[in-house]
Amino acid sequence: MGRFDHLHKTFREQRLKDKANNNLAKSRPVVAVNGNGTSGYRIKEGVNKNKVAGHVSVIHQNSKI
Repeated sequence: MGRFDHLHKTFREQRLKDKANNNLAKSRPVVAVNGNGTSGYRIKEGVNKNKVAGHVSVIHQNSKI
C-alpha cells in the first residue's frame, strides 16, 4: 500500500466515523434545561414526575449571606 492509498484510507475511515457520530448526536433527544422557569431539568415521566433535577447555582462574590 502506497502513501497516498494509506492517507486516502485513513481519511475515508475518519470521515465515515465522523458521519456516524454526527447522526447519533442529531438523533439524541434535546433536554430542556431552564424550561418552565427552573434552573435545572424537570423530569416529565415516571415516579419522579415534575421534580427538578440538577439545579444550576452560582455563588456570587457580592452576596453577604
